[in-house]
Amino acid sequence: MQLADIARALGCELRGDGAVEIVDVAAIDDARPATLTFVADPRHASKLATSRAAAVILPRDAPPVRLAALLAPHPYLAFIGAIELFHPPVRGTAPGVHPAAVIGDGTTLGPGTSIGPHAVVGRNVTIGRDAVLHPNVTIYDRVRIGDGFTAHAGVVVREGVEIGDRVTLHAGVVLGSDGFGYLPLPDGNRKIPHIGTVVIEDDVEIGANATIDRAALGATVVGRGSKLDNLVMVGHGCRIGPGCLLAGQVGLGGSTVLGARVMMGGQAGAAGHLTIGDGAQIAAQTGIHRAIPARAQYSGSPAIEGGVWRRVTAAFPRLPELFRRVRRLEQRVGVSPDEPGDE
Repeated sequence: MQLADIARALGCELRGDGAVEIVDVAAIDDARPATLTFVADPRHASKLATSRAAAVILPRDAPPVRLAALLAPHPYLAFIGAIELFHPPVRGTAPGVHPAAVIGDGTTLGPGTSIGPHAVVGRNVTIGRDAVLHPNVTIYDRVRIGDGFTAHAGVVVREGVEIGDRVTLHAGVVLGSDGFGYLPLPDGNRKIPHIGTVVIEDDVEIGANATIDRAALGATVVGRGSKLDNLVMVGHGCRIGPGCLLAGQVGLGGSTVLGARVMMGGQAGAAGHLTIGDGAQIAAQTGIHRAIPARAQYSGSPAIEGGVWRRVTAAFPRLPELFRRVRRLEQRVGVSPDEPGDE
């Protein structure tokens, strides 16, 4: 595509030669001739001096550079649009049911649906239009699935689960297995029946080998537009609000409630029966043991307010020297290190 055509497609302002031919997109460090790259962070602008890219997407207020440029209010977003121009999604599977697939009685498949080899769909299942079930997907009985569903190899959806439109489940996802609920008794642990379900709302994407447990009663819910990374574990009865982002290995204890647009970094964990407010940001490896207010930033384990955590971590390297200084002061005033000083 010519750069001028890309500018029109993305709604960008063109600076430089619009006749430049672009054959692909690339990260700034890997750019080849005839590729389009982007710079969103001014700290990386110096790399343009040696970049082999033919053009770059820049913020609207960026100074002129030697490359032809597309100016955008949000360069990263514009670059995503450029990726989609050169790499449109490919379905890759033809509609129809593979002869090696098994479809149960009373099941309804929408038009355009593709069922791969060795996939198993149980009884009384409803699947909307244009769904794709890759090989070895298992859908239990009485599941309801909307339009545009994609399940990659090895996905398991247990009985009675409800899935909205345009949901993507990556390889190995398990929806609706029993929650971890047991009553300790003197003669052993009594399993608590989990008769609830899981509800996945529209436009949700769940990464490989993530697990969403069914509720004991009611439903475990993942809200519209939320994205869960690989190896995320959501306990029984949790409710994740719309637009949340959960990075890899996040774990939510049972009945945790997340508000809208909560962000949790990798390996962060929440104890059960607590609430994380709208727009809260939880740093990686944070251990949450109590409710988090809306729009707060928390870090550390146990979790504390992010600004306090940054000051505490900045003090860690100074602790040995501070300890030595205290010892010297104790020696000067004649206080034994093993004896408390005067209050």
